[in-house]
Amino acid sequence: MRSLTTLLVANRGEIACRVMRTAKAMGLTTVAVHSAIDRDARHSREADIRVDLGGSKATDSYLQIDKLIAAAHASGAQAIHPGYGFLSENPGFARAIEAAGLIFLGPPASAIDAMGSKSAAKALMETAGVPLVPGYHGEAQDLETFRAACERIGYPVLLKATAGGGGKGMKVVEDVSQLAEALASAQREALSSFGNSQMLVEKYLLKPRHVEIQVFADQHGHCLYLNERDCSIQRRHQKVVEEAPAPGLSAEQRKAMGEAAVRAAQAIGYVGAGTVEFLLDARGEFFFMEMNTRLQVEHPVTEAITGLDLVAWQIRVAQGEPLPITQEQVPLAGHAIEVRLYAEDPANDFLPATGQLALYRESAAGPGRRVDSGVEQGDSVSPFYDPMLGKLIAWGENREQARLRLLSMLDEFAIGGLKTNLGFLRRIIGHPAFAAAELDTGFIPRYQDELLPAPGALSDEFWQAAGAAFMQSLPAGDGPWADKRGFRAGLPAEVSLHLSCNGQDRLVTLTGTAQLKGEQLLIDDQGVRRAHLAVRQAAALYLRWDGEMHAVSLFDPIAAVEANQSQQGGLTAPMNGSIVRVLVDVGQQVEAGSQLVVLEAMKMEHSIRAPQAGVVKALFCQEGEMVVEGCALVELETAD
Repeated sequence: MRSLTTLLVANRGEIACRVMRTAKAMGLTTVAVHSAIDRDARHSREADIRVDLGGSKATDSYLQIDKLIAAAHASGAQAIHPGYGFLSENPGFARAIEAAGLIFLGPPASAIDAMGSKSAAKALMETAGVPLVPGYHGEAQDLETFRAACERIGYPVLLKATAGGGGKGMKVVEDVSQLAEALASAQREALSSFGNSQMLVEKYLLKPRHVEIQVFADQHGHCLYLNERDCSIQRRHQKVVEEAPAPGLSAEQRKAMGEAAVRAAQAIGYVGAGTVEFLLDARGEFFFMEMNTRLQVEHPVTEAITGLDLVAWQIRVAQGEPLPITQEQVPLAGHAIEVRLYAEDPANDFLPATGQLALYRESAAGPGRRVDSGVEQGDSVSPFYDPMLGKLIAWGENREQARLRLLSMLDEFAIGGLKTNLGFLRRIIGHPAFAAAELDTGFIPRYQDELLPAPGALSDEFWQAAGAAFMQSLPAGDGPWADKRGFRAGLPAEVSLHLSCNGQDRLVTLTGTAQLKGEQLLIDDQGVRRAHLAVRQAAALYLRWDGEMHAVSLFDPIAAVEANQSQQGGLTAPMNGSIVRVLVDVGQQVEAGSQLVVLEAMKMEHSIRAPQAGVVKALFCQEGEMVVEGCALVELETAD
């Protein structure tokens, strides 16, 4: 057995923190690597040793194989854990680690070669007799080849990057008019995220479920399947909610899918943790989708229902130990549900959000309650990496207990300073259709009006509560209300103040008797007392109301005028990012919906389009330039 005392984690964020947690519990010394802007990130702070890779973008830091190998040697690490994303499914990285005399906590490079390419994996599965979704997985990558393939398959189709996952380089194409633009954009995203622009296309199935099998193999020829996970609820082809076991899956279906997954793993000499993903249709038929040759984001739900630590298994198997149990001994106890917490704006097509976490409070730990996160209050979310902040995992003796426990955890969580999907997650888990386990990949679009309600005017009750909390949270001697004009908590007061929240403002005259005790705003209504979290951070008050956190501040008329002028000045950047394409020139006539600029942020492309027909009056950006949220990119002169 190879000796292992020091482990380097070639990743960042919550997965780096999670891997290091197990490594430390096993008595290992942990090494973190970080980019220049991640120097003070949580994963860096928690490691025993940290190594600076330099750079900001992933291509200059976390994707630099030579720098990672050098960091391992400099820190004395004998092994490298790749986490997920970045280089976790890069066979060149696995080979470089082996050539450097280090241990790779992943499968052999040959297995990554076989399954890392979606096209190669599908060809392998076809040989093994596993059903495939109709598609094209060939080497030719020109537009005409894809156009012909799409006509043969039939629209709608799904373009996918062969070298990666996580929704990067993935586009749904409804008809031939969208193909050229979608293919070019998907290829750019794939090249940026994985260093490989190779694409495949397959039939886009309607109302499928996404069910995946967790497999684990050792170096002695043994391989197990550790039950399954349902990952059907997705946005932008990226998972949002995962649970184990899959609701409604029979023991016979579990066995059939599990054994197929094990055959696939053994066929390529697999070692370590991997996931074989299937599409399951309403008739119970399953189709091979892909194999992820790494640990998955959603592995905690498998750990919750089996009681196993998959990272500990990875470490032991990489050192040559055999699997400790047989297939018949694999546990399946209760039910677990996980949600992914993202810095993003669900109301604006889930655009990633950047900025500082002015407020960050995690739900309390306890039996059946787990939070895997990579941030703390005061940390900043940059535009360079995936916007996931962490995961909330709840376990229960049955699905409903797990669901209710997760709802409670979401209610306890509090985030302020940037937009997140916290309220969106709360609406999904609380939705009657989710409670009834009516799951498929169309869940979010089907219930979009309920899950993504249009923002409305804040109620009078909200403004009264906000005013009371704002006033009572003012430090002594602060501002023009230093004496609070005779105001006493719990008693009527003749105080007026102009507040701003979510782009709305209101002159509030306090009339109620709400009391702020600590960080709880207590409101009595006809004998019923309700408590609302109210946290003061600098000039802002964060108030939880109807399940959402709202940032309340004093109205600033100058800032309001500047914001209005900025909106009128041109089409603006929806987030921090870099300009990858400028598709128009000054003086050019454009139609409504035309692409003007393509912005890349957090490894995804976002198109800035003309809201209506007009003429490009001015350009304020150029390709390769970094831009900040809200800055003007294009000025469009419309016919109006």
